[in-house]
Amino acid sequence: MARSIYRLSAAFVSKATKPGTYSDGAGLILRVAPGGSKQWQLRYRWGGKERYMGLGGVHTVSLANAREAARGARQLLLEGLDPIGHRRKARQAALSDQIHAITFRDACEQYIAAHESSWRNPKHRKQWRSTLERYAWPLIGDLPVRDINTASVHRVLEPIWLTKTETASRLRGRIENILDWATVREYRDGENPARWRGHLQSLLPARSKVQRVKHHVALPYTEIGLFITELLERSGAAARALEFTILTAARTGETLGTTWNEIDFERGVWTVPADRMKAEKEHVVPIPERAQEILKEMRDFGDGGDFVFPGSHGGPLSNMAMLQLIKRMGRKGITVHGFRSCFRDWAGDCTTYPREVAEGCLAHTIKGVEAAYRRSDALEKRRRLLQAWASYCNVSEQETSQVVQIGEALNG
Repeated sequence: MARSIYRLSAAFVSKATKPGTYSDGAGLILRVAPGGSKQWQLRYRWGGKERYMGLGGVHTVSLANAREAARGARQLLLEGLDPIGHRRKARQAALSDQIHAITFRDACEQYIAAHESSWRNPKHRKQWRSTLERYAWPLIGDLPVRDINTASVHRVLEPIWLTKTETASRLRGRIENILDWATVREYRDGENPARWRGHLQSLLPARSKVQRVKHHVALPYTEIGLFITELLERSGAAARALEFTILTAARTGETLGTTWNEIDFERGVWTVPADRMKAEKEHVVPIPERAQEILKEMRDFGDGGDFVFPGSHGGPLSNMAMLQLIKRMGRKGITVHGFRSCFRDWAGDCTTYPREVAEGCLAHTIKGVEAAYRRSDALEKRRRLLQAWASYCNVSEQETSQVVQIGEALNG
């Protein structure tokens, strides 16, 4: 009596070359193709229809392995499961696990790639990556992002929270953003373990308790006249850019990126586009008379390029040009940004202009109820205030400028 199962032998399987189908029994068959390739298949019925399930090629799957795979499939049939459908679901689950098993480092790289084009400041882009590379990746970079928990985040932050509080605080925010992104992409689920409120604040001391905020060092406004006098003795684009920045109470990046099409000499205004403003909102700056003179000097003696304050290679001045100039003037503790504080202190101490006018000159965003009622940009009031500031910065005009600025405030 012929055997009903295990009809084939390993030797037969190895030597079989004639195209056709050879049964081992219990549904397991060897199919030899006209080209000579040999494949294992399991023939079974499901839902009243005959189905064929591939079990792999002979070059990979031996006769013994094919029989074991067929036995497992028949077991699924006894349990009321379709072997092909079950295998498809298992493969999909494995693929899903593979897709969702990206590391924290991978998540960082993908987040940065997706967002860095919106980070206008090159220094900001560099810091995003460098803080993660230095402090986070050595400790949790290779962990699956779905496994990052509170202990993981705390492990990164705790060593630098007391000694490098500002850096640690920014790093925490960056980790929080990355984990939020990973959650939206379905690489992880659950609450964000890097969130501060109601979570990490229970483990780490408040930033305000361990580090005082360091403001940009500012020159006392009583010394601004002498500083400008010394600055006027220096030539070059950096000197004129710094003077222009001081007189307009602008930020460094706003000045360095200034192009001629932003200047309206007829109206006496400089329109800084939104993409170069911190608040991402267009800012119209009234230009004091001395600042207009600087612009005309740069136009008459410039290189004919687009930038008002050009650098040496056709682009704008270097981001460090004005700061280096201040250091060469022997004022190593002073920052360019600090002159905005100098202006603000002067406006508050020496004038009666409303607070919102001074804040408007600095392009600070006004919030709350005040913002709802404040719809005008107070251009003319800001013009008078900046002109009074420019007069104050001129030593020869300081005695009369204080009277003028207060009087104009009362009349404005």
